[in-house]
Amino acid sequence: MTYTNVVISGTGSYIPNKTVTNEDFAKNKFFDEHGEAFESSHEEIAEKFKAITGIQERRYIEDDQLSSNIGFLAAKRAIEDAGIDPESIDQLIVAHNFGDVKKGTIQTDVLPSLASRIKNQLGIHNPSCVAYDVLFGCPGWIQGVIQANAFIRSGMAKRCLVVATETLSRVLDMHDRDSMIFADGAAACILEAQESDKEEGIISIEAGSWTDEEAYYLFLGKSNTKESDPKVRYIKMNGRKIYEFALSKVPQAMKSCLDKANLDIHDVKKVLIHQANEKMDNEIIKRLFRLYKERDIPEDIMPMSIHKLGNSSVATVPTLLDQIRKGTAEGNHSFNKGDLILMASVGAGMNINAIAYRY
Repeated sequence: MTYTNVVISGTGSYIPNKTVTNEDFAKNKFFDEHGEAFESSHEEIAEKFKAITGIQERRYIEDDQLSSNIGFLAAKRAIEDAGIDPESIDQLIVAHNFGDVKKGTIQTDVLPSLASRIKNQLGIHNPSCVAYDVLFGCPGWIQGVIQANAFIRSGMAKRCLVVATETLSRVLDMHDRDSMIFADGAAACILEAQESDKEEGIISIEAGSWTDEEAYYLFLGKSNTKESDPKVRYIKMNGRKIYEFALSKVPQAMKSCLDKANLDIHDVKKVLIHQANEKMDNEIIKRLFRLYKERDIPEDIMPMSIHKLGNSSVATVPTLLDQIRKGTAEGNHSFNKGDLILMASVGAGMNINAIAYRY
């Protein structure tokens, strides 16, 4: 039997050079949502923050860089890794949330789309390479992969480039403790159809959107300082609500993805989950295993990058994927032929998705 599989043939990422430690936030005065200053010292805030999120430092782009610039760099590396002619790409899909935001402004720029900008920077002339953006919160890259998979399986495309790029440092309220979570970064992959006598690549998918009260768990709002201009808005989140939502919904979505392929957690070698909060991710994996009445969790099943890279939104999962493929991931993780990888994310919308992938 011959299978037509949708596989990842190349990956690339761009990790910004500027390192920002938790101690670097000591110069910021933090206020709560009512504009009241926190009495705790920065040392106490940073210690508690690290204990919950696992974040020690994060990366920011340089002043002259933009989301589309670093997305281009990641895309170029993915194309080189796959060894393909960029003119052969049928779909160029770019996941982000805020577009290009120039240093010193808070205005997002998505005209033209980041996909058009990245296609231009790559020098792709083929008009049949359709370039467009995906706005799906932090799960945007996985959703872009899901769309690419659909195009390839339908016969409308043979090869797709899916890029994730985000520069959250440009939309932060530096008087909000939550600003310490966010980071910048970009990553990309090439997906293409390949014939094989084994079922490989994307095996199954799961996705969903919760848009009742959950729709506004992440939003744009004014700075936490009382004197701030209410017309100038920054990324805000209801951390407690997001945490509770993720724990109640994400494990079941991951299980549903495996169920569709008649697989279970014992088949999974690696779980690449959105790097939003280490404590939350650890609890998600525990709850996933409990759905299988299993309490013994392999120590190496869930690689992490959040300690040094922070939360770069759409870019966390593909960056981790690229690091493991290239042997640069924290913890000496690797993929072997035939490994089953479960990729999952949760974020603004609120949206959740997952992919079971046979390496």
